[in-house]
Amino acid sequence: MLPLFLNLAGRRVVLVGGGRVAAAKLPALVAAGADVRVIAPAVHADIEHAGVPVERRGFVPADLDEAWLVVAAATPEVNREVAEAANARRIFVNAVDDPANATAFLSGVVGRDGVTIAISTSGDAPALTALVREALDAVLPRDLSRWLAEARRQRAVWRRDGVAMDQRRPLLLEALNALYGRSKDLRYEHADVAQDLSPATPHADVAQEFSPATPRADVAQDFSPATGHVSLVGAGPGDPGLLTRKAIARLRAADLVLYDALIDPRILRFARHAQRFFVGKRARRTAMTQGAIHALMIRAARRGRRVVRLKGGDPFVFGRGGEEALALRAAGVSFDIVPGVTSAVAAPALAGIPLTHRGLASAFVVVSGHDEQAFASAIAGLDPGGTTLVVLMGVGRSAALASRLIDQGWRRATPAALIVDASMPEQQVWRGTLDDLASDRVEINADGPGTIVVGEVVAIGARVSACGHAGV
Repeated sequence: MLPLFLNLAGRRVVLVGGGRVAAAKLPALVAAGADVRVIAPAVHADIEHAGVPVERRGFVPADLDEAWLVVAAATPEVNREVAEAANARRIFVNAVDDPANATAFLSGVVGRDGVTIAISTSGDAPALTALVREALDAVLPRDLSRWLAEARRQRAVWRRDGVAMDQRRPLLLEALNALYGRSKDLRYEHADVAQDLSPATPHADVAQEFSPATPRADVAQDFSPATGHVSLVGAGPGDPGLLTRKAIARLRAADLVLYDALIDPRILRFARHAQRFFVGKRARRTAMTQGAIHALMIRAARRGRRVVRLKGGDPFVFGRGGEEALALRAAGVSFDIVPGVTSAVAAPALAGIPLTHRGLASAFVVVSGHDEQAFASAIAGLDPGGTTLVVLMGVGRSAALASRLIDQGWRRATPAALIVDASMPEQQVWRGTLDDLASDRVEINADGPGTIVVGEVVAIGARVSACGHAGV
């Protein structure tokens, strides 16, 4: 692969696809000044609000007639059509997460103060690209603009004096160290960047980069407060509008954000000056062990970093926030807890379902559906009559969990609901009975995060929704 930086200012770029993936690609194209055209039958809300022309229809090859570049973020079948049309016109095509139909691969980019670093795995390992990008972002100095200005000044001097190219690197290192009043008698090989970017383990890289082995590169320590702090922050059910004011304040002040899966990218934008590192779990695959997360928080705080541990919902509701708080306490690290709106309450409310209602339910119980045996133990003593049951992390096992409830004496006709993507524009609500749930008669796309509600109050939710007062 030949890495290139393209000048797309004023040049036509066609974006085929209107979903979340396409929406995620759009900001970089707009920032590059490209003349973007979106082709899709339906588009994500972020695309609608981006101010670019949108044609709500299927792709046709003529869409590429004036294009310099095309980004295909649709289904594999549509991407294949786009690739064939692009090849016929000798136009490069970036097929997102579809290397077979791609001739160009967008890179992970670290950009700060006029310096851009691009990372690519040729489309084979985008998750690794993201990890390397965030690790590199962690080691860049906060005042990189000073480095760039000094490098420009030195280059003018070298060109005037005819300094050979192979002599410029050690001179630049000497000049940069002089910015911090350090010794100028340093050899270039002592600041070998490759040595600074060689963590012992893949999951400990960010923590190690905060304290490089050579003092010459230790810019992070020069600009950190004397003592660090960790905030365990709840991000709510998804919609950034449901963040607390304190959560936003913590994100804006953060140096490092360790975030879980299902965090809306718009929430991360509040942490504009922080390194952001994904440590969550997707499809049962863990990006980082819990012990490694503890170690990363503690090391970063001890190096003076302001750390935000960002979790969906509330950190103390099936979020392992208690374990992290205990680990921080044992390590003597300062921390605080910023509660979030848990989906256990938010999802039913947004579907119009009151968890308690006079004459129907005087209590509600929140349980995890992650493990069927643990679920069975949690519901063993519940009264099927007057209690509302809320199940988190159980969408994929909803039929089995419903069968367990029926075996425990819950009526088959008990109202039940399933809320997916609560608080988001694509929120879906299914209502039926416990028997429908047990028989897998659920007509809903359950790919997103979901919440199950079982109890007589679900019927109230149907009436509230009919009046137009539920949802987002």
